[in-house]
Amino acid sequence: MHHTGGPGWRITMDTSGPMLIALYVRDAAGLDTAGHPALCHAAPKIRASDHSHLIAEVGGPAALKTEWEAWWEQLLKAHPEMSPELSPPGFRAFSNSPALRRVLQAHFGAALTWSRERLAEYGALEAEREANGNNELLADMVEDRLLDVGRASKDFGLTIIELPLAEPRAWYLEPDKIIMSHELLSQPELFRSYVQPVVDLLV
Repeated sequence: MHHTGGPGWRITMDTSGPMLIALYVRDAAGLDTAGHPALCHAAPKIRASDHSHLIAEVGGPAALKTEWEAWWEQLLKAHPEMSPELSPPGFRAFSNSPALRRVLQAHFGAALTWSRERLAEYGALEAEREANGNNELLADMVEDRLLDVGRASKDFGLTIIELPLAEPRAWYLEPDKIIMSHELLSQPELFRSYVQPVVDLLV
């Protein structure tokens, strides 16, 4: 986790274990366009498999998509807390989402392993950024904007959730959250093109 801030403002960058598991489940179930905003595939790519036999009695693919989207929305609202609780093998918090519950039971072990590997990679990436000063880019963007407007910043907080996504881009979630590919900060110009407009709005 990286914090940067000044008088009245704070920006936090971090990843999310529960969201990594949700991304794994989405891609493994082939729910390509699920979620708002619809994010691209995770990287490294997760092989999708056919779950129709597993979820046929509990509403099929349409129910699975609806239930996954409701879960994703909950994760976004609760971040950085983990809600709902992921408690194998019963996943009691998902009793109202029978299709999603079955897919979670089928994939949880693989999803957990995959997410732990991504968390370890993210930890190494953070250490590398600290060493090469890439993290300073956010503070620079705020300072540049403050010089432009010629006043102190309004109070604001911005949360950037970094996920291992195949496309180097960001998705804006109103009013104070961004999801972005964890590769984006390594491309400063591209990073600036996505994040500067949000900083300009908040400052």
